[in-house]
Amino acid sequence: MSISHYIKDIGRGKDGARALGRTQAADLMGQILDQQVSDLELGAFCIAMRIKGETPEEMAGFLDATHARLSKVATGQAPTVVLPSYNGARKLPVLTPLLALLLAREGVAVVVHGTVTEDKRVSSQAVLAERGISASGASTQVKAGEVAFVPTGVLHDGLERLLAVRRAVGLRNPGHSLVKLMNPCEGPALVVSSYTHPEYLQSMSATFALTGQNALLLRGTEGESVADARRTPAMDVFKDGQTRRVQDQKEGSLVQVPELPTVDAAATAVYTEHVLQGLLQVPEAIALQVQHILREVRT
Repeated sequence: MSISHYIKDIGRGKDGARALGRTQAADLMGQILDQQVSDLELGAFCIAMRIKGETPEEMAGFLDATHARLSKVATGQAPTVVLPSYNGARKLPVLTPLLALLLAREGVAVVVHGTVTEDKRVSSQAVLAERGISASGASTQVKAGEVAFVPTGVLHDGLERLLAVRRAVGLRNPGHSLVKLMNPCEGPALVVSSYTHPEYLQSMSATFALTGQNALLLRGTEGESVADARRTPAMDVFKDGQTRRVQDQKEGSLVQVPELPTVDAAATAVYTEHVLQGLLQVPEAIALQVQHILREVRT
């Protein structure tokens, strides 16, 4: 099979490109995930979509194809939270593992998934490994009160291949939005997602509303799904196609900025342990995020 006819539609430039319908987008992404396309076609798709931009209908179709193919994580009946973790730490420590462990100690099953897309960043996987939580293999299961880190390649190797295109061309592609929107679990889960730029707030909000997924969306820390410890962002919840604001952005700087660790896996793991033990205070923004997440998964 070939995706050349789809590339012809989406590859006509910013003004000339035509958007795909949801069914077309699902067929296109299905072929990509099934690795039925050549490297040249895959690269053309990524560049064309980077120039055109994804519509909510296209992202919904991409999600349809992805959800139909993922090796799902078993969670039983436990309230479940999904934390995509793909950006890692560049200037600030990655506190996604702290968020995961704070939720787990409240009895929530937490699935963190990701893969390293940039070698110079410190990943959640590295911090969790310092805490003794190793990456899961096939047939992953997570229970209430546990954190599991699931590599993208375990969920689907075709999806990992799509993300890896960034290493070759240096640009994001629809896969990087896709992994922040998907639910890799067998049952219902709250997907905690983040955006980096205002245009992604609009597109991701529209996609969550269109697909009816349960999610919490915020401007995270350097693209991670955890609130910035230095300020409290706005947070929106999506449920059954409805959207509501659960946290307004707090303007201005904090009276006291929390002391944060260096951008290092071992130092971040030690900091995380000190917060969990109560030796250091949970940053206010993260504490509020935990409250909103727990309220949603328990209702």
